[in-house]
Amino acid sequence: MGLILGAALAGLGTGAALGYLLRALLASRGLKGAEQKAAGILREAEEQKKAMALEAKEEALRIRVGAENELKERRREVQRLESRLANRDQALDKRQEGLDRKEHALAEREQEIARTQEQVEKLAADQQRQLEAVANLSMAEARTQIMARAEADMKHELGRRYQEIEQEFKQDADQKARKIVTLAIQRLASDVVSETTTSVVPLPSDDMKGRLIGREGRNIRALEAATGVDLIIDDTPEAVTLSCFDPVRREVARLAVTKLITDGRIHPARIEEMVVKAQKEVEEIIRQEGEKAVFEAGVQGLNPELVRLLGRLKFRYSYGENVLKHCVEVSLLAGMMAAEIGANIQVAKAGGLLHDIGKALTHEVEGPHAEIGADVARRYGLPNEVLQAIMEHHDEEMGSVEAFLVVAADAISAARPGARKDTLEHYVKRLEALEQAASSFPGVEKCFAIHAGREVRIIVKPEDVDDVAAATLARDIVKKIQENLVYPGQIKVTVIRETRAVEYAK
Repeated sequence: MGLILGAALAGLGTGAALGYLLRALLASRGLKGAEQKAAGILREAEEQKKAMALEAKEEALRIRVGAENELKERRREVQRLESRLANRDQALDKRQEGLDRKEHALAEREQEIARTQEQVEKLAADQQRQLEAVANLSMAEARTQIMARAEADMKHELGRRYQEIEQEFKQDADQKARKIVTLAIQRLASDVVSETTTSVVPLPSDDMKGRLIGREGRNIRALEAATGVDLIIDDTPEAVTLSCFDPVRREVARLAVTKLITDGRIHPARIEEMVVKAQKEVEEIIRQEGEKAVFEAGVQGLNPELVRLLGRLKFRYSYGENVLKHCVEVSLLAGMMAAEIGANIQVAKAGGLLHDIGKALTHEVEGPHAEIGADVARRYGLPNEVLQAIMEHHDEEMGSVEAFLVVAADAISAARPGARKDTLEHYVKRLEALEQAASSFPGVEKCFAIHAGREVRIIVKPEDVDDVAAATLARDIVKKIQENLVYPGQIKVTVIRETRAVEYAK
């Protein structure tokens, strides 16, 4: 048993020793393999290191070669630039030398010119002294005479050229203007209205004057207080005169007096009653006349208040011409001319019809009737074109074609023979003013105002005024008349220059 146990132990010990030896052997072999593998890795790494070092050397060599080549190229470029700069410096030096030579030559030339100029000035001074001695004139006097002669020659030439151009333009313009105006006047052909502005009421007998005056003048005072009109009762047989600055109130008074005379009952209460009735009748007449004028003129869309103001012009007269008839006539003339030239017909008609609307308020509002009329038209919303025609119908410069047509139609209507009357005193003064304006110019021998002041004929001295100066004189006279005189329509200025040769047969 013991032997078996000992043998077993011995076997275990031998097995353990053999196992140890076997493990040691295996471990030794694994270590050698690892060492060999590590050695292989080291060799491979060493070879890669050598290869990388070689590649790095080659790359460094290439970089170095490229840098050296670029440096060489830069050096060659710098050398070329240095060479160009050197050539440019040489060229600049040569150019500077040339400029110095030219500057020196110019300085010498200036000195020579200065010397020559001094000589010329001396010669000119000598010649001037000689000329002044020969002509017996100083330089200033000779210059003045030359300038005056040149100015006269230029005026003559300008006047001649102006006359030629004016005649060229007038040939066509005058023909067309005459045609348009003639057609408009022929198509209108309205009757001339010429009435007196004094209101005279006929009486059945002179006894009626005392009844109009009343006891202690109570009737005439009541009538004047109710109407605002002065009742003039004088020695005129079977008539009384009504005087008032307002034509509408004068018409109311005329109707009231006529009704009182017809009725026969004349006392203050009856007078007031008749005045009220007359006012209503006059207002109705004003409305009807305004509507009639608007209808005749063919103007539409006017405010009723404007129509009423137009009707008030029925009782207004200017130089004996009825203002309402004049406005209708101007409206028709302006519309016809606008149709001929292609302007706005409605604007021309409205401007012509309302151009004197301000005269209906001149007794109530201060200022020119053109401005008053424009303000009234603006208040009732009329277009700006119509306002412009109303405002500018007495201006020299018109801003629109329609305004110009209204001005022309106004002049045509006022200038027709018989359209307006004038007092003898005013007529004579106007003729004298025309003749004085024409006689104030040098070279005028005689002047005559003819055709009722519509034309001025001037006879000039032929030795003082030539043909060109005659045309210039006509324009100057026209300008003076336009600036200094007030006249209706237009005035024709005719300058006559003639020479006569007289011989006697013996």
